Amino acid sequence: MKDIIRAKCLISSDVEALINQQIKKEAHSSAIYLSMASWCNRNGYDFSADYFFKQSEEERMHQLKFYKYVLDMGGTAISPEITNIKIEYNSFREVFEEALDQEISVTQSIKNIAARCHKEQDYVTLEFLNWFFREQREEEYKARRALELFDVIGEEGTGRWQIDKHVGQINYSAEA
Repeated sequence: MKDIIRAKCLISSDVEALINQQIKKEAHSSAIYLSMASWCNRNGYDFSADYFFKQSEEERMHQLKFYKYVLDMGGTAISPEITNIKIEYNSFREVFEEALDQEISVTQSIKNIAARCHKEQDYVTLEFLNWFFREQREEEYKARRALELFDVIGEEGTGRWQIDKHVGQINYSAEA
């Protein structure tokens, strides 16, 4: 029976497996951002906590978008188990350094799916991935700008308070 179902799937088992890995990566990112929001909240960085709550929601939305795509294509989407989420950070800056690293990792993972799709001439999935590439450009931009606040403003005196205040004001415009 499984062979009959696979014959109706519009993506290869390799692409399906990569997307299921991406589903897990997005869920993991969402959990990491929740943890970052919690750390920021506990340490009095309310604006940054809000920023990371929003980031967590976005990652969850990305997870569901990939999940539904696999289902729409006749595949089997797998709900991931998420473990080993860091809950403590050494500094306010470290939270944002890890956020940027997380976004870069997600972008690379999506590139790996696209590379496989190119190899298989899976143009439908490639077109689907274009939305995520645009989204990742925005996510990496915001993460970089947030981290740059530490160098521009500095952490001395009221610096961390100023950084926290400005994090939520970072906007991205694809127009230029």
